[in-house]
Amino acid sequence: MSISLEQLSAQMRRGEQVPLRHTLQVVLTLSIPSILQQIVVTAMEYIDAAMVGHIGASATASIGIVSSSTWLLHGMLAGLYMSFAIQVAQYLGADRQDDARGVLRQSMIFNLVVGCAAAAFGIGISRFLPGWLGADPSLQADASAYFAIWSASLPFAMAMGTYSSMLRSAGDALTPGLISVLTCVLDVIFNFFLINPTRQMELFGHGVTVWGAGLGVPGAALGTALATIVSGVLTLAILLLRDGPLCIRKPGSWRITKACLQNLWKVGAPLAAERAALSSAQVLLIRIVSGLGTTAIAANSLGVSAESLCYMAGYGIQDATLALVGQAVGANRRDMAKRFSWLCTGMGVGIMALTGVGMYIFAPQLMGIFTADAAVIALGAQVLRIEALAEPMFGASIVASGAMQGAGDSTGCFVLNLVSMWGIRLTLATLLAPRFGLVGVWFAMSFELTMRGVLFLVRMARGKWLDKGALA
Repeated sequence: MSISLEQLSAQMRRGEQVPLRHTLQVVLTLSIPSILQQIVVTAMEYIDAAMVGHIGASATASIGIVSSSTWLLHGMLAGLYMSFAIQVAQYLGADRQDDARGVLRQSMIFNLVVGCAAAAFGIGISRFLPGWLGADPSLQADASAYFAIWSASLPFAMAMGTYSSMLRSAGDALTPGLISVLTCVLDVIFNFFLINPTRQMELFGHGVTVWGAGLGVPGAALGTALATIVSGVLTLAILLLRDGPLCIRKPGSWRITKACLQNLWKVGAPLAAERAALSSAQVLLIRIVSGLGTTAIAANSLGVSAESLCYMAGYGIQDATLALVGQAVGANRRDMAKRFSWLCTGMGVGIMALTGVGMYIFAPQLMGIFTADAAVIALGAQVLRIEALAEPMFGASIVASGAMQGAGDSTGCFVLNLVSMWGIRLTLATLLAPRFGLVGVWFAMSFELTMRGVLFLVRMARGKWLDKGALA
């Protein structure tokens, strides 16, 4: 007999003992589509990197220069909008559907205002950003154009991220996954025509002239932006039209409430600060790497893209964990919150250990997907194999952080990530890069991710993260 998250949540509220098989079923029901969604997102990154990588190492380096800045800006926004999804999960777990729909309405207002402000900010600094990051003058024009176009799509990226996470919080992980598939398909189509110039291609034995805009790096940004815009609008439309606990066609207020603002401050502010701490450290790392030459910049950028194949499963399970633990905390079931967190963390460690082995074995082939430059492939494969050793503990930190966030302990996640990233990775990278180059930077990364996993497991074992309790 199958069981949904809504049914399991009702069992928890009644104080019933939930069979382990029901727990496993719901975990898999949410995790598998979330993992598939991460696969699709990763595939889109691979496609972008491969299409740009085959233009040349300079094109890849142009995107690599500003990639950490895109992580910083999007990460801060994601930290804020994830707080709305956590509120929805806890309210649904407590059977407070009116409050959940109220949070959804308020998130729409938030996304519109903050998303447009972030887009304007990104476009405004795009001209100067590559220079601030120490980019070679030959790379700055493409890097600036890429960041400006990417920034313009931020309101739609926020819409897709917010409403997809809310659907998962309500137990529907399949719909966001399908939307991600559409995003990937559109990205391929748009990139195909926007990156490359008009050219002759052979189709079914006949020569065909295929139109292309020939925009290069800006074309990659525009293709991704257009795909994001379509998917963001579609996600919002689905949420507006569907029935269920988040159906906002039911009567309700659009007024900004004190409780929502308090929860946004309690959960969203530390989440945004955590993403800012992690991403700003990445910006500094890119600053370090940018002084190592074009080959190192390209190998670093493509290596990060290749590594995402390994950790995508962890983030998929994290999404499921956040929804499950949030509903358990909302239902006032600490025992179930612990069960979900340890079960999901074990899954994350196991799966990422397997993908880490695959990344170690096939590192040169993974790099070869993105570029034909032999020097970039050799250096990228070398650093990927260093990173592969840390993947199991990286998986532990990813999933454990999702459990803590679902329980409202985003401050704990912020502190652990701040200590780990700034105290360990940056310090080691600064010391090792002058002597060992990119290999030293990635050794610092591998060691830090291992220690981060240890820190998260220790905190989760102590159980203090559950003392934060339900939101207002």
